[in-house]
Amino acid sequence: LRMLQVKLIITGDDFGYCPRRNQGIVDCFLAGAISNVSLLVNGSAAADAAKLARRYNIPIGLHANLSEGSPVCEVLKTNSSLLNQDGFFHGKMGFRTALSKGLLNMSEVKQELKAQVELFHELTGHLPPHMDGHQHVHVLPEVRHVFAEVLEEYGIKYTRVPIEPGLHNCDWIPPSLMEFYLGVEEDSFNTVDVFTKHGIRWPDIYIGLSTMGKNMSVSSICSAIDSAILEVTARAPAPQGRTVTIELMVHPGHPSVPPTGGCGEGPDDFSQSWERLHELQTLIKPELQSHYKSRNIQLCSFKDL
Repeated sequence: LRMLQVKLIITGDDFGYCPRRNQGIVDCFLAGAISNVSLLVNGSAAADAAKLARRYNIPIGLHANLSEGSPVCEVLKTNSSLLNQDGFFHGKMGFRTALSKGLLNMSEVKQELKAQVELFHELTGHLPPHMDGHQHVHVLPEVRHVFAEVLEEYGIKYTRVPIEPGLHNCDWIPPSLMEFYLGVEEDSFNTVDVFTKHGIRWPDIYIGLSTMGKNMSVSSICSAIDSAILEVTARAPAPQGRTVTIELMVHPGHPSVPPTGGCGEGPDDFSQSWERLHELQTLIKPELQSHYKSRNIQLCSFKDL
C-alpha cells in the first residue's frame, strides 16, 4: 500500500449546535485532528460558528437539517408538513415515519433546503463546497431527488454517501442501532444512481458509523481506515500514483448544557453525553497523527479533492 496516496477528510458534524460544540470543534481543528466542518445553519450558535470558521480558516460545508429543531424558511415555520404538532421538525425517526406515510410535501423539503443554502451563504459569504444531511436524511426516498436538484442548481459538487465498508462485522453496535445503520446503508445504495445522474460526487470511502461516540478509539479509526483501503484496492488494483479519498465523519465537542444549544428545542441526549468529549480526546491523540503519516494519508477538505 506504500505507493497509494490517501486523502482523508475528517469532518466535524454539527458545527453551530452550541457554543461548547463550536469550541470543541475549533480545538480539534487547531490540533490538526479534523480538516473540515459541516454547519447546522439552524443551530443556536450557527452565526458564531461561521465567524470562527472565518477567523481560523476552517473549510466549511452545509449539514442540511430537516429532522431536528426548527426550519429556517420563514414560510415553513408555521403550518408546514415538515413540522409536528409542537411546531418542530419530526425528529430522526419521526421524519422517516412521516415520509413513509406520504405525509411530507417535497416542494416544502426543497424550499427548506434552498433556504438553508441561502442562509449558509449569508453567514459565511460563500456557497458550501459540500452538503450532506443531518441524521442522513439526504439519502431517503424522494428526499434524495430533491436534494440532488438543489445541489445541481447551486453548483455544489460534493456530498456524503454513508456506505461504510466493514459495517456488517461490527458486533459492538447494539441491534437497534444496527437496524438504523443498515437502513441508512440501503437508502444510500439506492441513492447512488440519483446523485450520479445529477453530476454530484463523493469520496471513495465513507467511515463514521462504526466509530461514533463511545465506539471511537485510535484502533477503531485505524482499522476502519486500513480495511477500507484494502477493500478499495482489492476492488480495483491501484495504478501507481492513484489517490484514494476517504471521509471520516466525527462529532467532537464538549457536552451541551441545557437549555443552551440545539436547533430550536434544546440539545438532544447525544449532544449532552460524555461521548462528544470522548471523540474530541481520541481525535487529538498523537498516535492517530503518526498512523496517518505511516500510511501516506494526507488530511484535506473537499476543496482539495
